[in-house]
Amino acid sequence: MSFNLRTLFSSAFAVIIILLTALLIIVIGSQSTKSVEKSIGGSLAEEAYQMAEKLDHFMWSRSGEVEVLSKLNAFQEPYDKAEISGLLNQLKSSMPVFTWVGFLDPAGNVLSSTDNILLAQNISQRPVFQEGIKGLFIGDVHDAVLLSKLLPNPGGEDLQFVDVSVPIYSKQGQVTGVLAAHLSWEWSREVEQSILAPLKDRMTDVEVLVVSQKDDTVLLGPDRLVGRKMTDEALLKARTGENSWTVEKEKGEDSYLTGYAYGDGYLNYPGLGWSVIIRQPAEIAFASVHQLERFIILSGMAAAVIFGILGWFLAGWIARPLNAITYTADLLSSGTDAEIPSSSLIKDVAVLSASLRNLVGNLTKTESKLNYMSDMALHDSLTGLPNRAALEEFLALAVSKAQQSRTTLSFLYLDLDGFKNVNDTYGHAAGDALLQQVAVRLLDCTREHEIVARLGGDEFVIILHTSAARPMYEAEIVAARIISKINLPVMIGGHSLHVGCSVGAAVWTPDGADTSETMRLADEALYISKRSGKNRITFEAAS
Repeated sequence: MSFNLRTLFSSAFAVIIILLTALLIIVIGSQSTKSVEKSIGGSLAEEAYQMAEKLDHFMWSRSGEVEVLSKLNAFQEPYDKAEISGLLNQLKSSMPVFTWVGFLDPAGNVLSSTDNILLAQNISQRPVFQEGIKGLFIGDVHDAVLLSKLLPNPGGEDLQFVDVSVPIYSKQGQVTGVLAAHLSWEWSREVEQSILAPLKDRMTDVEVLVVSQKDDTVLLGPDRLVGRKMTDEALLKARTGENSWTVEKEKGEDSYLTGYAYGDGYLNYPGLGWSVIIRQPAEIAFASVHQLERFIILSGMAAAVIFGILGWFLAGWIARPLNAITYTADLLSSGTDAEIPSSSLIKDVAVLSASLRNLVGNLTKTESKLNYMSDMALHDSLTGLPNRAALEEFLALAVSKAQQSRTTLSFLYLDLDGFKNVNDTYGHAAGDALLQQVAVRLLDCTREHEIVARLGGDEFVIILHTSAARPMYEAEIVAARIISKINLPVMIGGHSLHVGCSVGAAVWTPDGADTSETMRLADEALYISKRSGKNRITFEAAS
């Protein structure tokens, strides 16, 4: 039997700890995952938005520069090729991102260009001319065709460009040519690094991708992904114009916590619809959560072992006194004076349990009834405050203590101003609720060794322990605090109720009259406060 009890205790403790551990893993893991997802995902989404804006701002700036350049008089007939060549080369020198800039006639012939590349050649079949002669044209990223063999390329990597072209108009408004530019796509790497550099200080293995709207091709990102088509959930969400984050799983690959944004242009630049994806492997993003879960599991296992051992010893400790307690409990139940021993055997647990329930039940019922009757006799049933009988008991003890310590008792007799109007307007139920709130506020204004008693209706008495030096000053401070609190509105049944408070005060000293006389003086002072305009305190001194 002893062995079974110990097994029960140790097993129960271990099972409870294991269940609590499982619950903690579920609750804390879920909340931590949401918190990490919101924190890191929000950060990735914000960075994606910043990069999309930087890309669009860059394109807006470069297209604006080409437009401004096209307005110069140098491009009006007759042409000064030397001046035009100087302007184009100056633009490239100032902004190296302009890999090639050329001035074309209406037939697509290159009249002037940076470094004389493609000079005198016809590029009328290229989109940069065909679209540029119609109006401002900004083309998406594309591979170099003619320029790949003509431009310097020490690294040997594939060259990619973004086209910008605008028509040039004569003073009569006729199209007289096209100003075309190829921007090296390498500038996007600088934007990428400006985003990745601070991110790498806080996160690891973060990837930045820019995806073309035209064919869903990755324009910028890790080398293994550039040129590949992307159809992830984040891309589809970004295309809706949403800027947020998601947890997604690539086919056959790991999950990612992904922030995304859509480049919808900047000011008058409509944008090319580039989608920016910034992501981090979910395993890394949620590493702290997984670490916390492992810690909880290990802690739970250790706690289960420890509490199982404690349960084993606790059961043995409990079993020893039970047999002797059974015999003693029977003696106590029959009225015999006896003391419960501290050791016993477990075989009599059932008998002991029945005997103790009988004994404790009888004692508890009797004691509860006595306590209830005593409590009802000394407390107001509505507010729970002490009543007049309790006040008299308190005064007997308070007077004794005051006489010994040569201190004073200050009596505050309170009556609510406007309470009858509340009863008449909102009903007695509202009035009762108001009295209960007033009781709470009065208790807040007094100390534990002082008393707040309800005498009936809306009348209350407060007895304060005050010093012999300046009792009226101390009592006035408390009374002012009470009046201030009572004047605050009380919300009952959706109504804001207001009442005031008139206070009469008197001070009892060890050498003075008895407390009944002090109470009478406080009562008289209360009516003086009422007649003097209410919501105030009046002191009445013995004659």
